[in-house]
Amino acid sequence: MTPDTDRSSADEDLSRRIIDLIARGHASSRSELAAALGLAPSTVSLRVQSLIDAGLVTERGDGASRGGRRPRLLGIDEGSGVVLTVDLGGGHARVGAHSLSGELRETRSIPVTLADGPEATLDAVCEVFDELARDTTIHAIGISLPGPVDIDRGTVTQPSRMPGWPGFRVTEYVRRRYGVPVAVDNDANLAALGEHRAQFGANGHSITVKAGTAIGSGIIVDGHIHRGATGAAGDITHTRIDGSGDIPCSCGNTGCLETVASGASLVRQMRERGRTDVETTADVLALARDAEPEATTIVRTAGTHLGQALSGVVNFFNPHAVFLTGSMSASEPFIAAVRSRVYEACHPLATQQLRIEAARTRADAILYGAARWALDNLELPTA
Repeated sequence: MTPDTDRSSADEDLSRRIIDLIARGHASSRSELAAALGLAPSTVSLRVQSLIDAGLVTERGDGASRGGRRPRLLGIDEGSGVVLTVDLGGGHARVGAHSLSGELRETRSIPVTLADGPEATLDAVCEVFDELARDTTIHAIGISLPGPVDIDRGTVTQPSRMPGWPGFRVTEYVRRRYGVPVAVDNDANLAALGEHRAQFGANGHSITVKAGTAIGSGIIVDGHIHRGATGAAGDITHTRIDGSGDIPCSCGNTGCLETVASGASLVRQMRERGRTDVETTADVLALARDAEPEATTIVRTAGTHLGQALSGVVNFFNPHAVFLTGSMSASEPFIAAVRSRVYEACHPLATQQLRIEAARTRADAILYGAARWALDNLELPTA
């Protein structure tokens, strides 16, 4: 990497930090930005001016004087365009339009069939993009895929139930249509990014577990996604659970966390108990809310199993928080069981300041994460 490239990368990083501080309301003037960033006011002023010239930041009048000249207040130019996002699922796509601060303005849901292949699926999503961005500028696009993702190539790798998708360059296909930066990642990573940035901004460490029909998780280190050497970091789905029996898992092993703690496993367990009226995870959770004994027991047991898998991760990683999202995060008995097992199994230092709670962004976590990932990849002015 050349010195010019290093400088350009540092300038872009500074621009992103400035946008994040303004968007989160942590700084509203050049002097506040300089104090928060620990940089010279002249350095910050130059970068702010470049963002104003690019139409990303705007001045909003004068603030209160603190003995000197009144500061010019800064804000994100919410009217300058949108960031578009999509959370692709097995049978539907949830599409969002965001301001440049990442705020979710509008959502749409459409049916899709991933088995129809990438081009048909993405074309259907792009039709919604076109509607949401009519008469405005698209700055960037974030895409969540339900499988392992090679973010450099913009492809899914070894996905299940996605025929025709392996090797297909999603990033390139969508960018060719819109000519803007397109950022792709898997749903668990983006849920983690969306919740973490909403709670901690660009600092801190957290784990977010997406517990629904299946289980996935993402790890955030210093405000950024940690993917590991091959992109598999955070995959607790296939952690072997003691006492889980020999139930076969999709990975080829037996007794994985997914076989005893996922929504699909809860449905299977209820049906094995003769409850043939139970067809979905929502059915099980509804029974647990009504205090049906068998449903409540298996939901709590699933939370205990997840807590067991998380305890080793918490001891090793020592995060600030564990966030739970997905349909099962709406169940208080499930969260209570996770919390109880983690606190019981972890070293007191690892849990001294640990938060274990339902995600604040709830069903929109992935869209918020996709927007943040798209904004992190936005081509920003460097001079």
